[in-house]
Amino acid sequence: MFHETLTADDWAAAPAGEIRETAQADGSVLVVPVGSIEQHGDHLPVATDTILVDAVVHGGVEALDDLPVLVTPPVWSGFSPHHLPFGGTLSLEFAHLQALLEDVAHTGVENGFDAVCFVNGHGGNISLIDAVVSTVGVETDAEVLGLTYFQLATDAIESLRESETGGMAHGGEFETSLMLALCPDLVADIGERPAELWDEHYQWGGRDLLEGGPLAVYRGFDEYSASGAIGAPDLASAEKGERFYDILTEELAVLLTAVSEYNR
Repeated sequence: MFHETLTADDWAAAPAGEIRETAQADGSVLVVPVGSIEQHGDHLPVATDTILVDAVVHGGVEALDDLPVLVTPPVWSGFSPHHLPFGGTLSLEFAHLQALLEDVAHTGVENGFDAVCFVNGHGGNISLIDAVVSTVGVETDAEVLGLTYFQLATDAIESLRESETGGMAHGGEFETSLMLALCPDLVADIGERPAELWDEHYQWGGRDLLEGGPLAVYRGFDEYSASGAIGAPDLASAEKGERFYDILTEELAVLLTAVSEYNR
């Protein structure tokens, strides 16, 4: 049941008066996890991005030292037209998702929060989150921030990888390791996990989740992979996933602490 997964830091679990009290505290921060529902090859569930960003956000918030921070329910659908050829994907239009996130941020500020921080879990949402930070930021006195969780602490994560560049991509070593650590029952036991290393034509383009590259280019995922997965999922392990999770949640906790302190 939905209510059984809620924690004390969840907006959805709190009565309205408690939300107002948290929002009106000095240095209050509303955290909005944003994921997607899209294919992740044959071995991972379509909710992978939403599951992982929600888990990292809650892990980071749980590590905070009694700060006025609340987490909204995750925004589960992202901007994912590049995954549609494989099926299994639910995607919002760019403008529709932008408007949804803007509305969430504005109403969070209306409740009294000093800052709103979007935490993104899907590569296709990155430019959209950046846009929302600007459009909402210019319209409110509250601080509006956005980040993508897998871009946190990249040096520490890089030091743990076993794959070459291109192996930590969509459904690859990184995401599969996290899922094995957090939701092993959702990782399909299919023996070999078919995937290709990320091979972008332009050397300036993205090469990995940890190496975004300066060049933006739109391609359907069927141009990169026959299976829908890109990377080296066969090198994934639950042990690595636990270490990734600890690194990410610790770094997020430090960041959210800095946001709360700055907005006091």
